Amino acid sequence: MGEGAKRGQVLLTRQFTRREFGRVAALLTAGSALPFYNEAALAQDLKTIGNIPPDSIRLHTNENPMGPCAAALEAIRQFLPQGGQYLFGQTAAFVEAMAAAEGLPTSHILPSAGSSDPLHRAVLAYTSPSRPLIVADPGYEAPGRAAKFIGAKVIPVPLRKDYAHDSKAMSQAEPTAGVIYICNPNNPTGTVTPKKDVDYIIANKPKGCVILIDEAYIHFASSATSAVEHVVAGKDVIVLRSFSKLYGMAGLRAGAALARPDLLEKLRGYGGLGFLPLSGTVGATASLKEKTLVSERRQIVANIRQDLCAWLEQFGIGFLPSEANMIMIDCKRPGREVYTAMLQHKIAIGRAWPSLPTHVRVTIGTREEMAKFKAAFAKVMGV
Repeated sequence: MGEGAKRGQVLLTRQFTRREFGRVAALLTAGSALPFYNEAALAQDLKTIGNIPPDSIRLHTNENPMGPCAAALEAIRQFLPQGGQYLFGQTAAFVEAMAAAEGLPTSHILPSAGSSDPLHRAVLAYTSPSRPLIVADPGYEAPGRAAKFIGAKVIPVPLRKDYAHDSKAMSQAEPTAGVIYICNPNNPTGTVTPKKDVDYIIANKPKGCVILIDEAYIHFASSATSAVEHVVAGKDVIVLRSFSKLYGMAGLRAGAALARPDLLEKLRGYGGLGFLPLSGTVGATASLKEKTLVSERRQIVANIRQDLCAWLEQFGIGFLPSEANMIMIDCKRPGREVYTAMLQHKIAIGRAWPSLPTHVRVTIGTREEMAKFKAAFAKVMGV
């Protein structure tokens, strides 16, 4: 067993009973096979939606159809022949590029294969049966699955009427909270929580609580403000970044957790986090150096999303005010009926959430894909 795993076991034994420790100890050897990891969660989502024909249009998992940028593809092509080596230097280069882009010391960057890994580790590290997890509803369910796996209570707080996180309710939900999770823009709604509300939660959080801010979709948003300034200020904040969304690298796996070194150190004890796949590493580094990539792709997605919204408005179909690469559309009937019907047209769209049972989440695809979506959706909705 490596030193990281040994530290993880020490941390766990301090927080959990023998039975709870036995369950969580599986993390040190099972890794992504655990039931709360994204691969398993995605498989469940696909099972919920139904059997998706291989030639279907994929508008159900918030992927970016643009894929990696040209610079990333070229960097990957150059380095793949060296894939037989560990090439730790490329991980270091990614950390340096990320630190430079965010205005942080390299000590505040923990690289990861996507952002899901540090997300789950943060929940395992900072929640427990006596330290609950606070989440928004509707929201991304992965943190809740991790908390339930270790017996931590999950407290959902409804979004406000404007679909932003309810800052006062979340900060006051539980005085012993271990983690308050904020996804901004939010998944599945794509809605933005204003800076003042995020700042309020950080300023008024329970003592000892860590604020976990997932910024997987922030590059798509025009009005969202990153919480990295709170990391710079040394607050109890962990910011998650992913290259799976705007950067179009979902299958290549690259991301990072940004926080004070002491907060990151506690995540390291939960396994071997810190070394990336070569393809994801060099692709992410090259993407960070493309200075106009974010603004250009943000505008492309915004234009296609706005076109879809205008089309929906023509038929009086409601939707939530998204700034991400997905949108929740109100079908005024059970969402399951709609995504099942759309599959008959070989278009896979996202599912409904329990608190929004008549809404379906639709990923923003290419103009051609969205044209086909509109044609099929019109038939399904009878408009």
